[in-house]
Amino acid sequence: MGLRSCWKSRHKSGRRAACCRRFGPGLAALLCLFVTQFGCGVGASVLSKNVVQKDAEFDVTYNDTVTSDNQTIYAFNHTVSRNKSDGVRVTVDVLSQGVDSPVLFAVRQKQAVLSFQVPLILRGLYQRKYPYKHVANTLCQPPTRAASETQYFFVDVSTLSSQGTNYQLRVSRVESFTLQTDKKFSFTASPSQPQYFKYDFPDGVDTVVVKVNSDMNFPCSVMSIQDIQCPVYDLDNNVAFIGMYQTMTKKGAITVQRKDFPSNSFYVVVVVKTEDEACGGPLRFYPLRPDELIDAGNRTKLLDVLVSPAINSGVYVKGMLFCLGIFLSFYLLTLLVACIENKRMNRKRELFEIPPDMSPAETGQVSVSPYEYGSFADNGSTLSSEAITDSATSTDNNYGYMEQTLDSVGRSRQESLSSIEEDDYDTLDDIDSDKNIVRTKKFLCVADLARKDKRILSKKYQIYFWNIATIAVFYALPVIQLVITYQTVVNVTGNQDICFYNFLCAHPLGALSAFNNILSNLGYVMLGLLFLLIVLKRDIVHNRAMERNDPNSLECGIPKHFGLFYAMGTALMMEGLLSACYHVCPNYTNFQFDTSFMYMIAGLCMLKLYQKRHPDINASAYTAYACLAMVIFFSVLGVVFGKGNLVFWIVFSVIHILATLLLSTQLYYMGRWRLDSGVLRRIVYIIYTDCIRQCSWPMYIDRMVLLVMGNIVNWSLAAYGLIERPNDFASYLLAIGICNLLLYFAFYIIMKLRSGEKIKCLPLVCVLFTAVVWGFALYFFFQGLSTWEKTPAESREHNRDCILLSFFDDHDIWHFLSSIAMFGSFLVLLTMDDDLDSVQRDKIFVF
Repeated sequence: MGLRSCWKSRHKSGRRAACCRRFGPGLAALLCLFVTQFGCGVGASVLSKNVVQKDAEFDVTYNDTVTSDNQTIYAFNHTVSRNKSDGVRVTVDVLSQGVDSPVLFAVRQKQAVLSFQVPLILRGLYQRKYPYKHVANTLCQPPTRAASETQYFFVDVSTLSSQGTNYQLRVSRVESFTLQTDKKFSFTASPSQPQYFKYDFPDGVDTVVVKVNSDMNFPCSVMSIQDIQCPVYDLDNNVAFIGMYQTMTKKGAITVQRKDFPSNSFYVVVVVKTEDEACGGPLRFYPLRPDELIDAGNRTKLLDVLVSPAINSGVYVKGMLFCLGIFLSFYLLTLLVACIENKRMNRKRELFEIPPDMSPAETGQVSVSPYEYGSFADNGSTLSSEAITDSATSTDNNYGYMEQTLDSVGRSRQESLSSIEEDDYDTLDDIDSDKNIVRTKKFLCVADLARKDKRILSKKYQIYFWNIATIAVFYALPVIQLVITYQTVVNVTGNQDICFYNFLCAHPLGALSAFNNILSNLGYVMLGLLFLLIVLKRDIVHNRAMERNDPNSLECGIPKHFGLFYAMGTALMMEGLLSACYHVCPNYTNFQFDTSFMYMIAGLCMLKLYQKRHPDINASAYTAYACLAMVIFFSVLGVVFGKGNLVFWIVFSVIHILATLLLSTQLYYMGRWRLDSGVLRRIVYIIYTDCIRQCSWPMYIDRMVLLVMGNIVNWSLAAYGLIERPNDFASYLLAIGICNLLLYFAFYIIMKLRSGEKIKCLPLVCVLFTAVVWGFALYFFFQGLSTWEKTPAESREHNRDCILLSFFDDHDIWHFLSSIAMFGSFLVLLTMDDDLDSVQRDKIFVF
């Protein structure tokens, strides 16, 4: 009667609960579970079953049969200690074939219930279903306050199938459930047999690195770090619910800090996924029928886990001091070179001083004014009587340039207006023909292309600095905001597949996951600042010489314009800042942050090389930055749409080739050509007259050689991109800029030596030093510790341990060496024409 009255009150939850409490704790729990989910009709059938309870033992395999008419309960007991954790694992096999209803296994513990069905159905993409008849689970052990306690748990086996279903049940203790520090443990796992282990932080250790390795690429798996709480999420469809997790093929590593786990312990969970797409594996066929079950095959994976202590605070301090020490040494070296150079120039002054009782004729020396002493001392030039004599008397009518006397130059500067705009001198119609005559001569000298007022040009080139400073502010602020958001998302969600770190050498600090990759970018900022200080010193010295109308500063050497140098130093500093932002969370969506100012640096260096001997016709800051903005625009398009997109690559290759041809024409004719409706007619006419009617050599052979080589390189790069279609479009675009810069730089050096010019000791040392450093830097760059061109799991296969001070990896060394190499390259551009500081500009060739 008690049972009948209980079922009649199935709509009253309070009376149902009271009824359920009449039975024993084991049967009541199972009964309530069925009543709640299937209603009293099913519950009544359960009550009519033949329930058998058995006392069971560990490490014994039980073979039995279950039907809808009988239910078996296995009772286990084991001793639990407060200071020791023993894992318990339940393994189940269903032996019968063609089971119409699954077998339900419910494990009831003191503070937890675990239930699962066999066959276990796991879902993949597109709702594909994979059945597993062999299932194993580790029981979550609730904590105990007593020193030692005996706990009971029950395994209930039931089914709704009227046919008998044969099964095997085995409960065993897990060996090495608690992981030991620096002790490797091997195990196997599959989608239906996940594994997890416990780790307790030892005294004195606040951070550990959990490494999971396998010799097998596939099946794809997931490693997770979860807090000590029940339930443990150890299935493919729920492992990402809590904690930190990452997909893996052969390697996985997660850095765990004690402060994130109040219990001073955590679980290491390893789950094998049902499919391999997340790790870059093949995509299975789409099921023809929605409810079709697919045989997953053998997806058992052999793995090993190792927990080792991470570095302590002392290593952090050493790493930071090492980084600061390297780059501060360049400041000290610069100061030392400046002192040595100053002493050398003082000795040179003393050497050229003439005693009062001797005339210049008696000494055989040339009289030099104090202004000349100051100019040569300031610019670090080699002073010789022959150079001074040549500079004062040289005239060369072959260039069609009427040389001004030094006195007239100084007088003209004093009489010039205090404020002049570029339009005041460059748009006069009556000198337009003069431009055509001067700039189209067969042999040009720097004097031909340095006719404009120097103050106007300095003002023009200063815009480069102010523009890049403005760009830097507006670009950097949203970048910083975005990467902070990225890091917050990683910390909150625990999804470590978002960022492509070298997880084997990623040292956290505060909220940052890889502080070492950020710190190593300090060199760009410090050396960029040092370069700005060097340029500022030279700028001040040059301005002082100009203020006193020093003739050598006015008419000798390459015209000094420092605006582009200031822009280059600022770009180097911004490269360091944005590279650090990129390494907060490196991935394909923010790789642009790491490359944008690399494009800037490559472009500014080429512009500076061209400006040295073409100061009057160099591109304005607005034009240059507009072109660089287009480069960055194509970089974004390539990252978003370029991966395997043939149409995009065709369009980009055509634009690349057309831009190369237009730039070649601009450089060959020194800007004295027009892009209008008659350009095709003029091209056909030139081809007919110079190639068909008669074969004539180009008028400007040196320029033609450079441009032909440049076109070969760029057409080859365009063909490579169109054929191979690399996934890393940003790096491909950067390679185009670097190849063109190296080609132009090599051409400049060769033509400088071919023209009889010399390279002084300091720039020569910089060239050799920079070349060696670039070689080592590129070696470390191509180590490839991670790549976002692949899946996160595949990227982790390239991860490596730290190689310097247990703090820096190969990519950090690339940061160190590349920042030094860029600084050296800038010094080469700054100093390589110092040998011309005492040479008249009408004797310096343009190439």
